Order: sequence, then C-alpha cells, then structure tokens
Amino acid sequence: MPCIELRGVTNFACRDIDLKVENQELMVLLGPTGAGKTTLLNIVAGLIEYEGSVLFDGVSIDSTSCYLRGVGYLFQDLALFPHLSVSANIAFGLKACKTPPFETTARVKEMMQLVRIENLAHRYPRDLSGGEQQRVALARALAPAPRILLLDEPLSSLDFSTSKYLRMELKRLHREFGVTTIYVTHNQREAKEMGDRITVIHDGVLDQTGSPEDIFFNPQNQRISEFIGSPNILECEHSRDLGMGLVEIKTRGLSIVVPDDGQKIKKIAISPQDIYISANPPPGPDINRFNATIVEMFPSSSLTKIRLKVGDHSLLAEQPAEVVEELGLQSGDE
Repeated sequence: MPCIELRGVTNFACRDIDLKVENQELMVLLGPTGAGKTTLLNIVAGLIEYEGSVLFDGVSIDSTSCYLRGVGYLFQDLALFPHLSVSANIAFGLKACKTPPFETTARVKEMMQLVRIENLAHRYPRDLSGGEQQRVALARALAPAPRILLLDEPLSSLDFSTSKYLRMELKRLHREFGVTTIYVTHNQREAKEMGDRITVIHDGVLDQTGSPEDIFFNPQNQRISEFIGSPNILECEHSRDLGMGLVEIKTRGLSIVVPDDGQKIKKIAISPQDIYISANPPPGPDINRFNATIVEMFPSSSLTKIRLKVGDHSLLAEQPAEVVEELGLQSGDE
C-alpha cells in the first residue's frame, strides 16, 4: 500500500499543506467543523482542484483521474444507493471496474463476512439501522481492494455504544487489510482510539502532527490547547491490572480506573468536559468518584470553568452555565 505525501497543497479551504502518511498507517485528521478536513480528503481523492502536489509512493498523481487513483472513499452521508440491495451496493464498484461476475459474487460474499452483515444481503438501505448502513458503506469502499482508504466522519451519526463497537471493528479491518488510511473526525475520543498518528487542522492549516500522546499531552500552541480543552495531566506513580481491559493507576493519593491499551501508562489526560460535578452521590458503582472543593469559578455566557481541589490535585472542570445555576455552585462548596 502506498504512502501519501502532500506538498504545498493549497485551494479555497487549505493553505500550503505538507503532510506525509506512511505506508499502512492510519492517520487521523482532527479538527472542528469547517477546518478543511473533508476538503483535504477530496484533494487526495482527486475530486476537486488544488495547487501543489499529491504523491503516492513518491510519484505525482496530480494528473491522474479520481477513478484511477485506487482510492476507497466512505462519505459522511454514506451515499448508499436506495434502489439497490446491500449486496448490489457492495458490488457497484466492482462492476464499475469490470470485474468478472463470478469474482464479483465471491468478493461481495467475502466483504459481507468481514463486516458481519451476511444476513442483510437482500435488504435495502431503508431497512437498515445506522450501524448496519455504516458497515455496508465500508464494505462497498473496501470491495475493489483500494490502495488508500478515506473515511469522512464515518461514525458521527451513531450512538455512543454503536460508535465504540464500530471503532473496534474498523481497527480490526485496518489490521487485516493494511490499507493506508486517512480518518477524519472532530471527536477527540475517536481520534485517540483510532489513530497511529493524529494531525490537527484548523482554518485550513495543519497545526501539529504526532502520536496521540504528543497531541494531548504536549499541544504545540494555544489554539490546539483550546481545541482539546487544556486537559488535566496527571502523572502515574503506580498501576495495577484489573482485568476486563481496565487498569487502576495511582496518582498522588488518587486511584483512577482507566482503559487498558496494553502499553505502560506514564500519564493520563482528563478533559475538563469529562469531569462531572454533583452535590449528591450519583447512582451506580463508586468508581472514579472523589470529594472535591470548589476553589474558584470562571463564568461565561454558556460555559463555566471551575477549579477544583481533589486531594493533592488541582483540576479544571467545565460545566454548562445552566447546570451551574441549577446546582447553585459557589467557591468554597464541597
């Protein structure tokens, strides 16, 4: 599978972009709505005009038509053909490539098995759930064996549990196929879980490229810090495997349970948006719950930042202004 290289790529939404996606890498393009993420995918796919150069394995493909670039594209709105069955949707690209019928049938069957939708072959898109439609669209994108896969906000319309499950499926399929992939999202959790590396884009400019740890623990400028929410960084002093994909880490008197990704944990980042404040103990298991004191508050029209003392830690939380008002929170409250 080829590496992708962009050199000085510029158009109406992107400005002088240099980026290299390595062979078989899953690169996440992370940024807010309107940052230029989808435009960059369309440039790689050859769907829109641009200045600069796009190279696959060091060879310019600027004059290569989109249908000859060997790119599989999963659009944000999926673009399934409503008048075609699931199997016919998946077969569409194969037929366009003039694949022999017996090979097409075998490939469609293989794709449906890979994404686990064999029982849906004769259904139509209108009869499918959101998660099932995502799988059909992914199978259609993979069926012609593309050299490169482009995924534009593929899970944005799904509920949390379905999205989480399909993220694991996408990672599995990426390992199996080894397709060089660019994955677009505005969701930081998705970016961290999916990416071998992450590129942060804002207003058509690439701000930073690095590992998920680089991006979330060492943002290079204020714009990135503001976008990812200036996370609370906690040093891990000790960790204990709890099984079931969980690890308990000790950090200056606190015990926090976090997902286990199989790597040694040196630090954890907690987004201010992921700290919930309640005057009374909420229902459910007593995990990752701590007594805190409000040190100071920074109100604004829609969001209030709250500095909390939790044991030996000072943590920053963010709450909607209406929640703060409803709870009657004030400095000094416990």
